[in-house]
Amino acid sequence: MRHYTRGSAVLVGVALTVTVALTACSDTASGGGSPTAPNNGSVSVSVNPTFNNVDAVFVRMMIPHHEQAVEMAALAETKATDPDVKQLAAKISTGQKAEIATMKGWLVAWGQPTTMPSCPEMHCMPSNMMPHGASPNGMMPSGMMPSGMPTMPGMMSSADMAKLKAATGTDFDKLFLQMMIVHHQGAVTMAQAELAHGTNPDAKALAGRIVKTQQAEIAAMRQMAGQSQ
Repeated sequence: MRHYTRGSAVLVGVALTVTVALTACSDTASGGGSPTAPNNGSVSVSVNPTFNNVDAVFVRMMIPHHEQAVEMAALAETKATDPDVKQLAAKISTGQKAEIATMKGWLVAWGQPTTMPSCPEMHCMPSNMMPHGASPNGMMPSGMMPSGMPTMPGMMSSADMAKLKAATGTDFDKLFLQMMIVHHQGAVTMAQAELAHGTNPDAKALAGRIVKTQQAEIAAMRQMAGQSQ
């Protein structure tokens, strides 16, 4: 597949919101929880129980972020016309499903909720630090993100997902690549914030893998779409 038009760019303001919000969380260290994450009962999974709020927020944000990527990949596995797109979608789905299971296990082992916290727990950004267009409570306008979902760069809106589901043929391939590039860029932004401000070695190691893997996949998708690097 070649000569696709460039996909939409990542919202810089959204990325800034996440980076600053995670940085603000780093002042309060947490710890405790069981050193062993629950699993299917056959294998004991050892985890480091020491973490800070950045680690916890990063994991809670990355789980729904990954879940949306898996949803997009599932569509591509059945609707894409380019075999390279299908193959990449299968790789994304397999890798991110495994990471979701790992992250959910960490949250349980840390004694943390598995859903995103409310704005007060995230130390909402002061109004003079928010990007243009953000609402006073530190969240992006409702039309830019799914209802009730905290700011996560690269997340597609419900309208975006509906458009992807309705697309067919090469139009689907083109839209999938455009959207997944943006989605991956958002994940890299969150992972870089975790690397800079997190303390849990397991979470930081995962963040490093996300940066490496998803940057490589971004390059591959740009090549498929005929975009310049």
